[in-house]
Amino acid sequence: QVQLVESGGGLVQAGGSLRLSCAASGRTFSSLAMAWLRQAPGKEREFVASITWNGGSTYYADSVKGRFTISRDNAKNTMYLQMNSLKPEDTAVYFCAAGNVAGTLRREYSYWGQGTQVTVSS
Repeated sequence: QVQLVESGGGLVQAGGSLRLSCAASGRTFSSLAMAWLRQAPGKEREFVASITWNGGSTYYADSVKGRFTISRDNAKNTMYLQMNSLKPEDTAVYFCAAGNVAGTLRREYSYWGQGTQVTVSS
């Protein structure tokens, strides 16, 4: 089992920045691929970014490419999402997830956090 806890969400103005964190415990964090997905009201949960077990490869949704950066610190069992140049359409609940591959599909992740709200005002 893996337990994931997100933090760092909040309210920010358009153009601002936030950094989300995902702290992991349980099964060896460093062996797992990790990802961020988000869900806006009335919409499906969508892929944001993912990172391989060693941080060697990262993947991004087109909508966040160039603005968001995913990273991880295996010594601290923590993953991060640095979000810059935020837009109102980035408003959503952001979930961290863990799985065996750094895919883009929700079904590829077996472990989930409870989510953290990000609200971007215009």
